[in-house]
Amino acid sequence: MKCRHCERDLTLPFIDLVIMPPSNAYLSSREECANEKSFPLKVWVCQHCWLVQTEDYNRAEELFTADYAYFSSTSATWVAHAKCFAEQAIAQLNLTTQSFVVELAANDGYLLQYFVGAGIPCLGVEPTAATAAAAKSKGINVVEVFFGEAQAHSLREHYGRADLIVANNVLAHVPAINDFVAGIAAMLKPEGVCSVEFPHLVNLIKYKQFDTIYHEHYSYLSLHSLRIILQAAGLYVFKVEVLSTHGGSLRVWSSLVSSRAVEPSVEMILADEASMGMTTREGYGGFQSEIVRVANDFLDFLQQAKQKNKTVVAYGAAAKGNTFLNYLKVDKTMISAVFDAATSKQGKFLPGSHIPILSPAQLASYEPDYVVILPWNIREEIMAQLKPYVSANCKFVTTIPELLIS
Repeated sequence: MKCRHCERDLTLPFIDLVIMPPSNAYLSSREECANEKSFPLKVWVCQHCWLVQTEDYNRAEELFTADYAYFSSTSATWVAHAKCFAEQAIAQLNLTTQSFVVELAANDGYLLQYFVGAGIPCLGVEPTAATAAAAKSKGINVVEVFFGEAQAHSLREHYGRADLIVANNVLAHVPAINDFVAGIAAMLKPEGVCSVEFPHLVNLIKYKQFDTIYHEHYSYLSLHSLRIILQAAGLYVFKVEVLSTHGGSLRVWSSLVSSRAVEPSVEMILADEASMGMTTREGYGGFQSEIVRVANDFLDFLQQAKQKNKTVVAYGAAAKGNTFLNYLKVDKTMISAVFDAATSKQGKFLPGSHIPILSPAQLASYEPDYVVILPWNIREEIMAQLKPYVSANCKFVTTIPELLIS
């Protein structure tokens, strides 16, 4: 396989999670469970541009289908994050009713609703029909396409160029990353800016976040690799913000104007990455053995709980949880059910493990001794939501970066 950015041969392995189904491929029936498809999940490192990337077995159209089950607004924490960003962007960029904002992968309108509320013209680009419909119900103009350079030129003809383009947690989902970034450059006004958010590769390694690796995530980004990709399209990074979302993310600001003053935050993050070895072979060694320890600790917990006749359930039918469960080969005999607030997932089965997904309203009837929180990045939010529905003796469990029972 060749690097999806620079096309050099990939020879440095990062991690092999063996074979599993796509993490967002929820199943609607026992028949679908019996006919489920699985694929190898391997990740490589390019030693030229240092982009970390999956070995491809699926096309994006096969993964991001019309009934794609991830709705951003399910998490109150994430919606609050989006609201704060919108307010700050409007103030700092002096956005008005004459401005134009575009969000790529607009999902269910979790972000653009705040620009609509402020009277700022905007457009969402979202290829999955179910989430696009939810965004449209909020009064957001949405175009249902997979974004790239050709689509950018078409959209520019119809809507004009953008003052602000937002791409939150989407670059990882893009197989043709060069085409996608070229589209951003084509869609921006000469003085426009782009904001890209993504989970930081440094945190994936440092905190053993291997469960954030799945087929739908084609790339795992550092600032070093992203800056190279952006620059190849004529976009220049001028500011970086460190965020707590998704286990530790970066918000990278770029523009077409290379003369814009570069803030100290850029060199600071690049220096941090260099100290972590993100541009050396050594920086990526030993990760596989680290996750084996994490996996064994959780399997030991499940075994002990079973020996004591304890009831273990999970909360959050998240993609990261599916990677975790499937790598450990956990099934419904070990975790009896998973509960999730997203109605798009309720009544279905997790891919691979085939654990049934139920409404949180059914949690109390299970009288669990332990609730495993699969989306560990919003642990506090979920614990606050669930405490009224479980006994005082029920304990909450997270597994990343290490087993935590409280």
